[in-house]
Amino acid sequence: MAGPLLLDTDVLIDYLRGQADAVAFLKKTKRTLRISAATVAELHVGVREGHEQEVLERFLGLLETVDITADIARRAGLWRRDFGKSHGTGLMDALIAASTESSGSTLVTLNDKHYPMLESVLVPYRK
Repeated sequence: MAGPLLLDTDVLIDYLRGQADAVAFLKKTKRTLRISAATVAELHVGVREGHEQEVLERFLGLLETVDITADIARRAGLWRRDFGKSHGTGLMDALIAASTESSGSTLVTLNDKHYPMLESVLVPYRK
């Protein structure tokens, strides 16, 4: 079996909204699933209080979270500096990329252009 996957926020949002391609992808994978702590923050930006937040919390509890360390933050800052203008890499993208690299995972995203610094990026479907 291949190594773990780190899921970008866009794929998780699609899954939580019941988007068929995202649901099918996550249901069929047998690989360990991780998320960056940056994604935890991004998902909470749009969640409604009550049932929606409870569902999100239960779902996040099923995934391994990669905490943002000083080394991850440093790498992310440098990548944001180096790729922000040329590739549209935002700070959150850079934190997710650094979390991916630090955890030895493969990033799963729909925005592969934001991650030129990673050797391996998996785009599971296109919208």
